[in-house]
Amino acid sequence: MTPFNITRIGHAEYRVTDLEKARAFYVDALGLLEIDRDAEHIYLGGLEERDKYSLVLRKAKSPGVGHLAFRVASPDDLEKLEKIYTEHNLPTRWIEANTLEPGQGLALRVQDPSGLPVEFYHEMEQRERLLQRFELYRGAFIMRIDHFNCQVPNVQAAYDWWTQKMGFYCSEYTVSDDKPERLWAAWLHRKQNVHDLALMNGIGPRLHHVGMWVQDTNSVLRACDILASLGMVDAIERGPGRHGLSNAFFLYLRDPDNNRIELYTNDYIIPDPDFEPIKWTLSDPRRATFWGHYPPRSWFDEASHVENILTGELLPVHEPMLAGRPEFVT
Repeated sequence: MTPFNITRIGHAEYRVTDLEKARAFYVDALGLLEIDRDAEHIYLGGLEERDKYSLVLRKAKSPGVGHLAFRVASPDDLEKLEKIYTEHNLPTRWIEANTLEPGQGLALRVQDPSGLPVEFYHEMEQRERLLQRFELYRGAFIMRIDHFNCQVPNVQAAYDWWTQKMGFYCSEYTVSDDKPERLWAAWLHRKQNVHDLALMNGIGPRLHHVGMWVQDTNSVLRACDILASLGMVDAIERGPGRHGLSNAFFLYLRDPDNNRIELYTNDYIIPDPDFEPIKWTLSDPRRATFWGHYPPRSWFDEASHVENILTGELLPVHEPMLAGRPEFVT
């Protein structure tokens, strides 16, 4: 048990070089709701969310990730989290309410041991839940933000930090085929579904994708039709298909700056804290692709660089500790 309570994923901030091109992709094509905007930002949300926004597009000179946010249960949790990060000599930064992000209360930004830029907050302006505002449903019918998937050079060290220090539970994991087994990837959660945070072996620290939960499989197929009709078919990188891990029906997309989004549905809930994590081996062909085409090389090799929370510069990356590639590629 930890002295604080991280409740769930909150929002992500993507760096984009052209706000209008990004808006055409996320709003006009995929159907995310534009909640707010200014000269440098567009704030987007899903249909069933109560938080003001779940995806921030920030104008920048180059693509990448500003931060990945999680909500905590109490304002007091922020100080408790700061204590742990400072005790481990990790960078921290306080963000005053309604300064960098409108509608958000006091927040704590940290650089985790892998280098990921993480924000913790408690207070966020609430908005009308639009679940039954069916006249607003457009694009892929995106309901809510679901998870972050990150590439890190040392999955075992990252796993130990997020489970032992941050209080996350493991739902599923992948081990190497050699002996002794080594941890290749892990799916971790605080809310009661498969994951809020996935950690994958790879060049890092980088964000592989933000997962957005859609209503059903037809929503995924609808997104493909809409993207094709708008001349954006090249945005489709992988899928549709189904993962063995998580059971999710998926589609991976690249925005105009090559930041990656997963449209995601049909996973499962985890109602019991003593749920036994599901183990997969790296060589199991059904692990990442239960059915569907194998991913292209870009899916393994490319990901979004992340910011230094103190300087705003993109961090350098490092090669993974474990060599090899887990899947066939096209």
